[in-house]
Amino acid sequence: MFAPIADAHRSMVEALRLPQQHKPAGTTLIAEGQDEAPLFTLFSGWAYRFKTLRDGRRQVLNFLLPGDFVGLQEKVADASLHGVEALTDVWLCPFRRDAVWQIHREAPELGYSITWLAAHEEALLDENLVSVGRRSAAERIATLLLVLYKRAAALLDPAPREGIVFPLTQQLIADAMGLSLAHTHRTLRLLERAGLHRIRDGRLQIVNPKALERLADVWDDGRPAIRPLV
Repeated sequence: MFAPIADAHRSMVEALRLPQQHKPAGTTLIAEGQDEAPLFTLFSGWAYRFKTLRDGRRQVLNFLLPGDFVGLQEKVADASLHGVEALTDVWLCPFRRDAVWQIHREAPELGYSITWLAAHEEALLDENLVSVGRRSAAERIATLLLVLYKRAAALLDPAPREGIVFPLTQQLIADAMGLSLAHTHRTLRLLERAGLHRIRDGRLQIVNPKALERLADVWDDGRPAIRPLV
C-alpha cells in the first residue's frame, strides 16, 4: 500500500521524528481550538476528526487509519479548527512542529509526498460531502462501509476471511453521515437483511461487494492508491 522511500528521505524523517507515543481509546489527540497542536503519523489504530457546534452537535469529518498524516491543517490557522480523538488504542509517530517547513526546504520530493497526503484527505472529505449533501441514507452508509473496508483491508495481506476490525459505533456512523441514531440503526439493519454486509463482534464483512458498490455509486472501486508514508 505504501510507496518506497529513499534512504536519504528516511534518514531525514527519522531525524525530525520524536519518540513514539501510545494513547488509549478515547484520548483527545488534538483538542478543538488547541494552540500548537501536534503533528504526527498514525502508526497503528483508528482515530477520527470532528467539529462540535455550541449546542453539542458533532460532525465527524473523516476517519483516520494507519499511515495517515495528522495535524497538517493546524499550520494554516492560529488554533486547531477541529478535534481528533483516538477511536481505538493508537500508536503515534510525532514530529517537531517545524518539520513540514524543513522538509519542503531541504527535500522537495518528500514535501510533495506531504502535499499528496493532504490532497488524498481532501478527496475523502469530498466524498463525505457528496454523501451528506446528495446521497440517501442507504447510499451514505453503503459508501462509508465500502470505503472504510477497502482502506483497512489494504493494510492487511490478505484481508481476513472473518472481515476487518471495525470499531465504529452506530452513533459515530450517524455523526459522520448526518443522520439520526434511529435512522442509522434502521438503515444498517436494512442493508444487512439485504445481504450486503455483516457486522459481528466488532468486525465488518462485505457479503455482496458488487451490490454494495452499485448502491454506493462511488466513482471508482474504492481501493486506495499506492501512497507515500511519512
